[in-house]
Amino acid sequence: MSEHRRKPPQPQGGGRAAARRGQSGSSSGRRAAPRGATGSPSDSYGSGSRGSGGEEHTYGSRAEARRAAQRGGGRRAGAAGPGRGGGRSAPSGKKRIIDYPRHDKDGWRRWTPSWKLVSGLCIAFFGSLVAVAGIGYAMVSVPSEENAMALSENNVYYWADGSQMVATGSGQNRQNVTIDRIPEAMQWAVISAENKSFYEDSGIDPMGIARALGNMATGGDTQGGSTITQQFVKNTYLSQDQTISRKFKEMFISIKVGTKLSKAEILQGYLNTSYYGRGAYGIQAAAQTYYGKDAVDLTPSECAFLAALLKGPTYFDPAGNTNLDSSATAEKNRERSEERWSWILEQMHADEHLSDAKYQEAVKKYPMPQGRKAIKGMTGQVSYLVDTAKRYVLKNSDITEAQFDQGGYQIYTTFEKDKVEALAKAVKKVEKEKLDPKKREEDQHVQFGAASVKPNDGAIVALYGGAGFENGHFNNNADTSGIPVGSTWKPFVMAAAMQYGTYKTDGVGVSPLSKYNGDDHLQIKYNDGSLVLKKDNTPFYQENESDYPWGYITLRKAMEQSVNTPFVQLGMDVGMKKVADVAEKSGILKESFSGQLNASFALGTSTPSAIRMADAYATFAASGKQADPYSVTAVKHKGSELPGFEKPRVTRAMPENVANNITDILENVIENGTGYKAQELGRRAAGKTGTTDENKSAWWVGYTQQLATSVGMFREDPKDHKLLSMNGTAGDDSIHGGDVPTQIWTEYMKAALKGEDDPGFPKAEEIGEIADGIGAPSPSPSVTETEEEEEKETPSAPPSPSQTETTPPPPANTATCRPFDFNCEDDGEEETGGTDNGGTDNGGTDGGATSSPDPTSSSDTGNNNGNGNGGGLFGGPAG
Repeated sequence: MSEHRRKPPQPQGGGRAAARRGQSGSSSGRRAAPRGATGSPSDSYGSGSRGSGGEEHTYGSRAEARRAAQRGGGRRAGAAGPGRGGGRSAPSGKKRIIDYPRHDKDGWRRWTPSWKLVSGLCIAFFGSLVAVAGIGYAMVSVPSEENAMALSENNVYYWADGSQMVATGSGQNRQNVTIDRIPEAMQWAVISAENKSFYEDSGIDPMGIARALGNMATGGDTQGGSTITQQFVKNTYLSQDQTISRKFKEMFISIKVGTKLSKAEILQGYLNTSYYGRGAYGIQAAAQTYYGKDAVDLTPSECAFLAALLKGPTYFDPAGNTNLDSSATAEKNRERSEERWSWILEQMHADEHLSDAKYQEAVKKYPMPQGRKAIKGMTGQVSYLVDTAKRYVLKNSDITEAQFDQGGYQIYTTFEKDKVEALAKAVKKVEKEKLDPKKREEDQHVQFGAASVKPNDGAIVALYGGAGFENGHFNNNADTSGIPVGSTWKPFVMAAAMQYGTYKTDGVGVSPLSKYNGDDHLQIKYNDGSLVLKKDNTPFYQENESDYPWGYITLRKAMEQSVNTPFVQLGMDVGMKKVADVAEKSGILKESFSGQLNASFALGTSTPSAIRMADAYATFAASGKQADPYSVTAVKHKGSELPGFEKPRVTRAMPENVANNITDILENVIENGTGYKAQELGRRAAGKTGTTDENKSAWWVGYTQQLATSVGMFREDPKDHKLLSMNGTAGDDSIHGGDVPTQIWTEYMKAALKGEDDPGFPKAEEIGEIADGIGAPSPSPSVTETEEEEEKETPSAPPSPSQTETTPPPPANTATCRPFDFNCEDDGEEETGGTDNGGTDNGGTDGGATSSPDPTSSSDTGNNNGNGNGGGLFGGPAG
């Protein structure tokens, strides 16, 4: 054994060992056991004790000590001797509080916690929860007053110059009623639908809370997990924020409220603070808003309807609420509402809160509520201005409709009072001159929608939404759905050709002096020369608005006279996807495009709103720069300005010279073409007319450098909201974009631009190469392609602009489908929403796609509810 592992021998008769033995006081003469020795034989090695006064043999190594400890039943032997062989473990009498890793186990067992450790930790965890809950319960108190959010206030809107437009909101639309004035049917309706255990529970639903907290933590749905007591607490004392801290406060306050208030008081408070839509807070306001009666007079069927609204009035009000969501149409909301109304009555009956006789009476007929009503101050165009601004606020913030309707917001808008009044005055003036509903049936149900936007900025300075809420017209025609824009779409086709060229030009832009066949009743071809066929595999023929034999004319001339056939073939040559791309970059929402990019897409089968059309043409006016339209510059709440209302960014939508060439072409439309009535403006302007099949809609969109304004006109059946023909309206055989819409635009622009300079437009530089359509005659080498030559090649006696948009009857015994003719029997397609769906207000979602009789578009469908996704100002939940 090495020297450093052996214990030096001790003197036998003296020294320190003898002294220790002498001090031990042992009568037997044996030395005291070393510190840590147990006195058992296993503490000795070899022969053990050597007798009286003998020396014990101690362990010689740590390994021996461990083996001895194992033999001794796990006793600690690490300190058996005073030499280095002693162990380093704690004395056997001292234990760790948490024995982990376990000292007496080897291998994987050393890392397996004991049942004592597990149970101890569980007890400590649940004890901590109880302690935290106790502390939370003690610290959170029931607020002495209702949250300010539960007290209705007015929202104040301001004109662009900072002056007040209107103060409106739900401040006058809330009345608290006592529980004895609330029908028992209403009480049981909400209990059966939302919280069956209301009278038995403590005010909270632990499992529901855990589920809601889990959803919040994982970013899922934050709704759910609330009893009636919790909802009352949230409505009355807390904010509507979906946060974990608010959920904990809600839980503790609910427990305390449950001990301080009776169930009747809680139910009364809940029904008096809940939001039922249409700006109505509380059951009394809801009863008046939806049924024009006091709450106490509600029938069980009406109570079930109002209880259904509590799930979300946006989606359960049968009047529709497409302001916030394009899917919340009147038809879909009616379906959802009726389904939940029926279910609630079933639950009330099953819970024995409704007798058999009363149940049978209640389910006989759905209690359709009355229509919307104008709120105080919401008259004239102010109603539509507020509607547009509200949509924008909700679209660009996290504010819910319920929060917004509780009021307290200051909304600063882009609307200029003088321009709004000028636009309304222009509509009324022309309407009075042209229309006489008492004299002509064709003059009945005629509507207008218009909007005016600043180029290079996007600010909406004026709009015309209709006759006013006070007259029962709640649809905002400036941001409505289902009105095809017709030939006002052709500039996007031309711009795409200038920017991208056709399949013939290898990416080089097309010159507006390129010639295409302008004759009526033409077959349209694909790029490979094959014919576009209908679904029955017969050729598709494109019709013009006139059967005049134009022959091959320049695209400039075709735009001037709004000839259809050149632009349909041009669109096919360029590619309709490129046309759609240019339109979208100009400001048109993709969701407003017609369902299929077929041949007739070039003729305006899409349904953007008046606001979006004005904004897109503003892109031409700004030499290709685009800014999204906006109506709100700032929103304040409790003195603090909210984020999210910065001016939209200006972007480059198309090359500058492309936009300037479009402007040059559209100036010619006013100087020599279908928009000649706009010459009365007396300053340089550009624009385009648009008319659809059977004159179901007519448009004029025009602009100067200062303003871009669109005006749409249509007739609508008030019962089914389908578009009606305007043939015979105003005493004329037909109405076109160059007629009434252009007159309204001119009247408005005169007033809006009064005192403003006339800067004209930037000069358009020569663009593109001449790429004639298929079959065009080859030009003579000696002929220079100029506008003068182009004029010489047109027919000597062109029809007057007022005649160029008249749709002729199809030739006898010929299988043809006129543009926008959605009843074409040859095609076999059903009538689509694009032309049948009138001014259905879809919250800025101009759904209802129209389709061409193009066999390649086999899935072309319309939407008679105008339920597209975003054809209007903001798209989706508009704002």
